[in-house]
Amino acid sequence: MISADLGKQLESYVKQLVDTGRYGSKSEVLREGVRLIQDRETRLAALDASIMRGVADAEAGRTAPAGKVFDRLEAKYKAMAQEAERSA
Repeated sequence: MISADLGKQLESYVKQLVDTGRYGSKSEVLREGVRLIQDRETRLAALDASIMRGVADAEAGRTAPAGKVFDRLEAKYKAMAQEAERSA
C-alpha cells in the first residue's frame, strides 16, 4: 500500500472530487492521476523516439533544404485551393 502526503491544497481538491461524487474514493482519484501520468510518459517516450529518428536522419544526410520543402508545400496547397474554388 502506498501512503502519500499530498499537501493541504491537493488533499482538499481530492476531497472535493470525492465529495461531489466525481470519484468514489481518494484511491480512485489517485489511480486516475497515475494513469494520466502513465499515458503522458508513454506519449513522451514516443515523441523522444521520433526526435531521435529525426536526428539520426539529419546526421545521415537524409534531409531536404527547408526552402525546397516549403516551396513544395506552398505549391501543393495553392493547387488544392484552386481545385476547391473550381469545385465550388
